[in-house]
Amino acid sequence: MSFRTVIITRQARISYKNRFLVVKKESEEHFVHLSEIDTIIVDSISVSISAYLLKELADNKINIIFCDDKHNPFGELSPYYSRHNSSKQIKEQMQWKKSSKDTLWSKIVENKIINQARLLKKINSDKYKLLLSYKDQIKIGDKTNREGHAAKVYFNELFGKYFSRDDNNDINSALNYGYAVLLSTINKEIVSNGYLTQLGIHHKNEFNQFNLTCDIMEPFRIIIDSFVYYNQNRKFDSDYKLDIVSMFNNYYKYLGKKYILKDIIKLYVKHTLEAMYNIENYKGFVYDEG
Repeated sequence: MSFRTVIITRQARISYKNRFLVVKKESEEHFVHLSEIDTIIVDSISVSISAYLLKELADNKINIIFCDDKHNPFGELSPYYSRHNSSKQIKEQMQWKKSSKDTLWSKIVENKIINQARLLKKINSDKYKLLLSYKDQIKIGDKTNREGHAAKVYFNELFGKYFSRDDNNDINSALNYGYAVLLSTINKEIVSNGYLTQLGIHHKNEFNQFNLTCDIMEPFRIIIDSFVYYNQNRKFDSDYKLDIVSMFNNYYKYLGKKYILKDIIKLYVKHTLEAMYNIENYKGFVYDEG
C-alpha cells in the first residue's frame, strides 16, 4: 500500500529507473520505490522531470502536484483513464438526476456544518449551537444557503470577527495550501472511480475543472481548518507546509474504525459516488481525532 508523500523543494532532476523514483541533487541520488509513493509535491520551479517518469506515475495512479514560483500549488498530473469502464461511468454521471444531486448535496452540507460545530465546541465557542440550528434548517439542495451562513459564523469564531477569506495573510495562505492538497487527493480518487472532476452535483462553474471535487471535499475542510487554527501564530514556511502534508498520514475515525486520512478519503469518495444511486450509501465523515 502506498503511504509516502515525496516533496521536492530545491533544484533537482527526477526520473524513473527499474520501478524506482530517482531524485538527483548535485552529487546525491535518492531512490524511492513507486509502490511506496502516494503523492509527489514538486515545490520548486527548478526541477526537471523525465517524460518516462510522468508516464509511470500516471500508470501507477501516483499523484503529482506542481507549485509555482511562490510555492503555491497550481496544477497536477491526472491520467485520462484510471478505470477500465470510465466511458460507462461518465455516461451515467452525465445522466445523474437533479433530485438525487440536490438530496446528496444536502447531506454533504449537513455533514460539513456538523463538523464545523464540533470544532467550535472544542474551542469553547457557544456559537456551535447556532451552527447546529442552521443544520436543522437545511432544505433539499440547501436552497436557503445554510452553508454560507454557517461559514461566516465559523470563520469569524476561529480567526476573529474581521477575518475574510479574501485577505492576503499567512492564515489564508495555509488554508489555501491545505485545501489544494486535499483537492488533489480527492481528484485522484474521483478519477480512479472513473468519473469526471468537472461535472459536479452542486458546483457548476464552467471555469472550474474540479466542480465534483469541490462538492465532495467539503466535510474534510475541517481538518485543515483545525490545524491552521492551532497554528495561526506560526509563519507559513516550508516546515509549516510539511506539517500540513503530514496530516494526510494521521489517523482519524471513520465508520467506527481508525484509518489514515488518505484511506478514509478513498472510502468516503467511493461511498459518496455510490450515494448518487442510493442515498443510504452516503457515509458522512465525522470529525473526531479521538
